[in-house]
Amino acid sequence: MFVTVLKWIATAVTLAGAVATALMIDPLNIWLLNAGALLFLIWGYLIKEKAMIAVNAGLLFIYVVGILYRNVI
Repeated sequence: MFVTVLKWIATAVTLAGAVATALMIDPLNIWLLNAGALLFLIWGYLIKEKAMIAVNAGLLFIYVVGILYRNVI
C-alpha cells in the first residue's frame, strides 16, 4: 500500500513540476522536479526496479548540479 501511495505522490509532484515549467514558475519548477525525482528514486529502490533507480538518480544529479550552478557558481 505504501509503495502505491508513494508512486502516486511522486507522479503528482513531478506533474506539478512540469506545469510549473510550462508556466515559467522558476525556481519552484526545479524544486518540484527534484522532489519528484527523489520520490521516484525511493520508490524504485523499494520495489527494486533498477531502471527507475538509474533514471531518477541521474535526473536528481542533473537537477542538483543545475541548482548549484545557478545559485553557487
